Amino acid sequence: MSTLQQAAKLAVSDGVPARALMMAAIIGTILNTINQGDVILHAGHMNWLKLALTYLTPYVVSTHGAVMAKLRMLRAA
Repeated sequence: MSTLQQAAKLAVSDGVPARALMMAAIIGTILNTINQGDVILHAGHMNWLKLALTYLTPYVVSTHGAVMAKLRMLRAA
């Protein structure tokens, strides 16, 4: 199995998506409040692309970190 296939399999297994989703919800909400708090408070125009990227980024970073740690552990074993 190639490293990319192994990484893809690890990214959707063993609770990785659930933990990444939890981190994205927490960190994304904090970042969105910082980045667009004035829009939220004053009922301005919400930038939906910025909102989506604010939640997607911590999800991807969390998933990447988990997969890299698992790959490192598999190589050491």
